[in-house]
Parts: sequence; C-alpha cells; structure tokens
Amino acid sequence: MIGMMYLVLTALLALNVSSAILLKFQFIDASLMGVNQKTISDNQGSVKGIQAAVADGASTAKDKLVVEQAQEVRNTTAELVSYIRSLRAELEKQTGGKDTETGNYKNPEANEIVNEVMLGGLKKGKGYELEAKLNQYAAYLRKYNDKVPEKLAMGGKEDPRVATNKDQRKKNFAQLNFEETPMVAALATLAQKESEVLKYEAETLSQLAQKVGADIIKFENIFAMASAESKTVAAGTKYKAEMFLAASSDAVSPTMSVDGRSIPVKGGKGQIEFTATAGNYDAEGNAKKQWKGQVRFRQASGRDTTFTVVQDYVVAKPVMQIQSASINSLYFNCGNELSVQVPALGAVYDPSFSASGASVIKGAKKGFLTIIPTSRQVRLNVSSGGNAIGSQDFTVKLVPRPQVVAYANGRPVDVVKGMAAPGPRVLEVRAVADESFKNQLPKDARYRVTQYTVYLVRGSRPVGQVQGNGPTVSLGNLAAQARAGDRIAVDIKEIRRLNYRDQQEVVPSDNSSINIQLN
Repeated sequence: MIGMMYLVLTALLALNVSSAILLKFQFIDASLMGVNQKTISDNQGSVKGIQAAVADGASTAKDKLVVEQAQEVRNTTAELVSYIRSLRAELEKQTGGKDTETGNYKNPEANEIVNEVMLGGLKKGKGYELEAKLNQYAAYLRKYNDKVPEKLAMGGKEDPRVATNKDQRKKNFAQLNFEETPMVAALATLAQKESEVLKYEAETLSQLAQKVGADIIKFENIFAMASAESKTVAAGTKYKAEMFLAASSDAVSPTMSVDGRSIPVKGGKGQIEFTATAGNYDAEGNAKKQWKGQVRFRQASGRDTTFTVVQDYVVAKPVMQIQSASINSLYFNCGNELSVQVPALGAVYDPSFSASGASVIKGAKKGFLTIIPTSRQVRLNVSSGGNAIGSQDFTVKLVPRPQVVAYANGRPVDVVKGMAAPGPRVLEVRAVADESFKNQLPKDARYRVTQYTVYLVRGSRPVGQVQGNGPTVSLGNLAAQARAGDRIAVDIKEIRRLNYRDQQEVVPSDNSSINIQLN
C-alpha cells in the first residue's frame, strides 16, 4: 500500500498543482502517518516479546545479547524517526501551520520554503542531512538483516523508478524528492521515508526474534507413540513393541524426506506412504528391505540441523490364487478364462497382465482375464498398480479332436450291430467334442461337420454316393439300391470349430470314416 501511495505521490508532483491536488497530498500524508504510528506500536511489541521470551525460558548468553540488539535497533530507529518528524515540524512551522477551523494547512504549496529548508545553498539543506542519516541507518541494520538495501536514500541514477527518465535521473536525492515540491507533498515524502525505515526495522526485529532460544527447542506438543516389530503375529509367538514419548514444536517447521523424496508434514509428523516393491525373496517368501528418512529444520540461530532415521521392514511375497478348470494347462488358440486374485493386497489390488507365448484380454471384473496361447509354453505375468506381483507358467494342450457320430431316427447308429437293409433314408452326421474339453471351454467346443461323402458299398466297390455339407443328408437314392450285405460308408472331408470369438476354424482332417453294415 505504501509503495502505491509513493507512486501516486510521484505522479501528482508532475501535474500542475491545484488546491484539490494539494488537499489529496495532505490526505496521503495523513494515511501514511497513521500506518507509521501502528508500525511503531507493533515494533515496540516485538521488542517486548523478545524480552519476555528470554525472561520465561532457559535463556543463554546469546539470548541476552539478542535482547540488547533488539533494544538498540528500536532506539536507533526511534532517533531517526524523531529526526524525520522534526523536519516535518520545521516545514509546518515555517509555512504557518494549520488553520484551526478547517484543519488544513494555511500555506500547503510553499515551494520556496521547501527549497530553502530541504535544499538550501551549496547542498547544506536538511535534505542532504536526511540522505546521510537514512543511508547510515541502512548500513547499521544490515549487520542484523542482509535483506535491507545498501541505500534508503537514492539519487536519480540509483532509483529504478526514475533511472530511465532523462530529466529526473540527473538529480540527487534532495533534488529528486524536494525540489520545487509543494509543502504538503514534502510532508508526504517524509512520511513515506519514515514508513520505509519502520518496515525494515520490523523485518530486522523479526529476524532477531527467531534467534531467541536458538540452542533450546521448546516442545508444546507431547504425545505417546509405540513402534512394534510387526503388527502381524502368529499364534504361539511373541509380540514385541516399544512405547515412548514424542514431541513436536510449533516454532519449528521441519522438512522431511524418505529415500530422497519429500513427504508431507502434519502436526510435526511426517506422513510416510509408499508402495512396497518386490525383492529377492527368501525360502519363506520374505524380502528384507530398508528405508532412510531425513528430518531437517533450521534453528533460530540460522544453523540447519538434520536427523537421519533408518527403518527396516519386510516385504512378504503376495500369494496369487489362480482359478480355472485346469490350473496347470491351457488349450492352444482357445479363450482360456482365468481368475487371478491376491488376497493380501485387499482393496488396493489393481491388476494388470502380460504374457509370453500368448495374448491376454483383461476381463470386466477385477482379476479376471482371458488368455489365448500361441505356443506350447506360456508365462503369465501379474502386476498391481505398476508393481510386479509374480508369474505363473502353464503348459499348453492341443485341442482334442471331436468324435464323429452318425445318427439315424434321432439315435446314434450302432456301428457294431449295423442296421436292417435298406438302411436310413436320412442320416445325421455330428462332431461331438471331448467331454473334458467341453466342460472347461464350452465356448470353444462347438463343432460341425461341413463336408463329407456318403457311399453305398457292395463288396469292395461303391455303387452310389451322396455329398453332404450340413448336419443331415438324404439317402433316399442310396436306399432304393441297397440290399442286405451292403454297407454305408461316411468319408469325413472337413470339420469346423466355432471358437470363443464366434469365428470358424477348420479342424485338420485325419481321414476318418464311419462304416454301417446293412443286414
């Protein structure tokens, strides 16, 4: 706010001064002086706070020195403020002071008087004396606070606000701030310089206050804690833990890290959370690991202190539960459905899968997947949240060939006993899946005989034939020629399987056939 007022002040000085503008200078000055008076009160309170902190605590020689330095800073500042206010009083006096009825200055412009008092002749005006005192004060404060600028009073070349202005940059401090300046504007300038002095005093007192008790950490928050060797204990074994008091200080703002990674700090306690990763498991499925933490804080003396914490922990190998109809084997080029669960991870289990020798389709439910083998050996890799959990190896079986069965009159034909001549007029040819394969993968065990030839054979010579390309075929023409002693031979040309994707696959031919004796 003070900076903004200074910019307004500078802008107003560039204008033709009217009575309304002069009145605004008076308002700015009054506002700045109100802020300054509050800052003086706050700074006095800061000194008393430092004195009280040393009086109440186990003070050291360093703490007592801080009290002396703080009081010295307050006294030095008070002297400079008193001097600045004496300049105000002199300007007010020489310009006639205030009108008792209106409260406004009798001669608010009075440029000549400002020039005479603040500039004088041969650089002997009060402005040059003020410049020296402000810069001496800055040098004094820098002993305790290196953030204070080297100069509080700058000429045009040094002041970044006017350094680029070809007219103003030629002026020295006194000329820049008081030359041809109305009296009320000069007062506002003095108020601004006073506020700057008080601001840097406040910052310096704050830094001195931080040094009080630099070698003594006072703990306001004391609480009990316990550390157990393990929260999981088998029946019949001993539970071991340590219970102790811990404490934190509101005056200390530590930063904490684990393995070089920053962690949040709440109530003086670091919140450690990370995902345990797999390691070199021993025969019992445990991997010994360690994390290293650091707690850093800066004491009031400015000295950084670091404590190191090393903690051992054990990562237990997660047990995967894989459920399928046949746990150790899969079927080649089939949609083998699996459920992979890791109970130890509970709700945080977030599985992802990959495989060598197979492709993987993730299921709709957590832990469910379909694996399609493309080689005779498959390794399934399981991760959770990007962390490896484990692997499982599978052997891969070839899909068993279906059995081809002929049906007549809705019943399987007994190829041992045969049928009475002239045989069936309609024959149905089915491919029946292996029972075990069908039970495990019903979506992959759907077969259909798509090409076959039915012959009527007499002796060793075919006497008629019919082509079949569907489940049933009409044998009316063959039945008209058939007689006892003949046989019906079914030569299977092609069988197709409908897989889990509802895609058809040709089953390689094994040149199988069915022979039905006609009695």
